[in-house]
Amino acid sequence: MSTATSTSSNLTASVPASNHLASAAELAGRIGLSAIFLFAGLGKIQNYEGTQGYMASVGVPQELLPLVILLEVLGALLMISGLYTRVTAVALAGFSVVSALAFHADLGDQMQFILFFKNIAMAGGFLVVAAHGAGRWSVDARRKSGQQ
Repeated sequence: MSTATSTSSNLTASVPASNHLASAAELAGRIGLSAIFLFAGLGKIQNYEGTQGYMASVGVPQELLPLVILLEVLGALLMISGLYTRVTAVALAGFSVVSALAFHADLGDQMQFILFFKNIAMAGGFLVVAAHGAGRWSVDARRKSGQQ
């Protein structure tokens, strides 16, 4: 039996089922929080000019679009994999709040009200991840266990 398999088997055998449930919930939460950013970033690539126009219409420089796409797509992939999770979670939380303020601040419009607080809720979820980390089923956890 190889060392990697042996280590993995030992970890699995020594972890109670409730910890596996918690690990699965952490992974599912990271995927759930990140999916919207992955799809939004890919959508911006597909409709690049339209997105530039929308950004310009609300006073956001369209030159920021490549950085927005990078943050959304790369940030989502980092969160899902659990790599650099805490710093990525803080960045996506901040992005969610800035986006809420820039694009959804018309709280008199019911749809904008809902979208504003959806962004705030996502920021809250990301801050929980930032506070607690990615969990056992993540690249961060694998890297940490390899350093010990």
